[in-house]
Amino acid sequence: MTVPTAPIAAGSLVGGYLVARETGVRPLGGVVLAAGGAWCTRQWARSAGAPVAGVLLATYLSGFGASHPLAKKVGAWPSVVSVAALSAGASWALADRHR
Repeated sequence: MTVPTAPIAAGSLVGGYLVARETGVRPLGGVVLAAGGAWCTRQWARSAGAPVAGVLLATYLSGFGASHPLAKKVGAWPSVVSVAALSAGASWALADRHR
């Protein structure tokens, strides 16, 4: 059985934020983010090919980067949930729905 990447991508973005927030150790949140991103990238490359995996990884990392300035405008949770939803949607559209 193949695990869809969309919930893992979204969950690791939300989980990374939550771990960093609750522990006060931002690098620990980064570990969650990196682990989720690495796992998803490997799955994306296997199911959709390296070019799509690159686009999805860029979306994932750009979302993480964009969540910081976005949080100043809309708040932390709305920002994190928004970029997680974007990453999940892209994952589903470009990789998961073709399974």
